[in-house]
Formats: sequence, C-alpha cells, structure tokens
Amino acid sequence: MPDRRMHRGPHPEDAELFGPAQLGPLREATTDLCWLASRGYAEVSSLKLVGDRYGLMARQRLAVARCACSEAQLRRRWEHEVRCQIGALPAAASGHSPGTSPGEVSAGPETHFATHPVWIDGYNVLTTVEAALAGGVVLHARDGTFRDMASMHGTFRKVAETEPALEIVGQTLATLGAAECVWYLDRPVSNSGRLKQWIEQAAEKHGWPWRVELVANPDPILWDSSAIVASADSVILDHCQAWFNLARWAVERFVPGAWIVQL
Repeated sequence: MPDRRMHRGPHPEDAELFGPAQLGPLREATTDLCWLASRGYAEVSSLKLVGDRYGLMARQRLAVARCACSEAQLRRRWEHEVRCQIGALPAAASGHSPGTSPGEVSAGPETHFATHPVWIDGYNVLTTVEAALAGGVVLHARDGTFRDMASMHGTFRKVAETEPALEIVGQTLATLGAAECVWYLDRPVSNSGRLKQWIEQAAEKHGWPWRVELVANPDPILWDSSAIVASADSVILDHCQAWFNLARWAVERFVPGAWIVQL
C-alpha cells in the first residue's frame, strides 16, 4: 500500500500511549533499562523484560529503547558533545547545566562552528524537526538528545513539514555561524536524490554554505570524521570525536509548542 502521509505527525494512539498517566511507568521503565544496560545485559532481552514488567505496548517499548543508554554511554556522549551558549539558547539545551557535566566544553560559535565543518546526519536531524512541527512525539532521551518516532521503511516521503524544517535547520546553523555544512543522506533510501535537490535549493535561496552527499551508509563516515557531527543516532554518538545536539537546538529555538516526551 503506497505511503500517502502528508505530515510527520503523531500516531493515532500516541495521545493515549504517551499521555500524562503513562509518563510515570515509561520513565521507570527507561530507568530500569538504563540500569540493565549499565550492567551489560543484552538489549533485546532487557527490553522484553522491562516491557513485560510495565505492560508496555510495542510503540512504548520503542520509545523506551530510544531513550535509554548505559552510564558508560552517557558519560562518553557528554564528554564528546560540543556545546555553545548564545543568548537565545535555553539554559538547559544540552540536558544539563553548564559546568556540571563531565568533560563540559563551553564553546562559542567563533571557536568551533566558524572554524570546523559541520557534518549532518541528514535524515536523523530532518525527521526530528519535521515531527516537532507536525505535533508528533519528540522523545527527550537520557543523553539529552531529541529523537523522533518516525520510521521511513527505506523510503523518504516529502511532507508538509519538510521545507519548513529545512528552513529551521538552516536558520539554526546560520545563528551558530557555521562556515561549512555537509549533509549526508543514505543513497539506498528512495527519494534521497530528490531530498538532495530540495536541500540544495534551500541553500541556494539563502546563500547557506551547504553541500549534500549521497552515500551508501553515512554512519561510518560520520563517526570517523574530525568534523562536528550533527546527529542523535546512538551508534554515531558512541564513536564520533565531536557532536552537536542540532535537532534539539533547532526545536527548542524555533518550535516552542513541540510535544516533548521526557523519559
């Protein structure tokens, strides 16, 4: 059946699955899954154990899995996160107060973004901002990132929020003073070529210093890079040298009414 979605909005059951009455059990489940991960238990069996204990539905289990991480992962991600402080940025934009997290890097855009290229995990960043604009669930994970619940199943479909999301990402990067931005898109995902064109058109319209690369798999390219990587992908964050919480930065700055579910 063809994908006819026009928005990256909520699932019909999300109001119930992520309503106020569910937040307590979901947060407890996330805490338990983090505890198990910190002690080396297998992810699949741990998620089943936690999900069964709290009677979670499949979509709730997915949310818990996307929000949890081990203590070692959390510390590693904090230590490699690039942070900046600009007047319009909310104080808690990185999920913890400046100067209190391990390995804090308090950086202004003059220090990092003007002198280091930003490599963007294209689909990862874009779909999160799209979901926020469409009123979909945006997960506030334990590592401070924002993650969406979208699933492309190998195909990207342009929705009403795609162009506004590109505008928001562009304005965010411009505010940061980013001198060079490279978007990486998964070539095997259908319509990646079209998205490349839309990104390039937005860059040309505004004079943004962007280029777009279609590659078989962006993950190893991004985690091996010496650039600042914009992604919330767990595997990338566990390997890359430096990363920036771009999706969260953009959503908090430009989508104040977003549906944020903090687990």
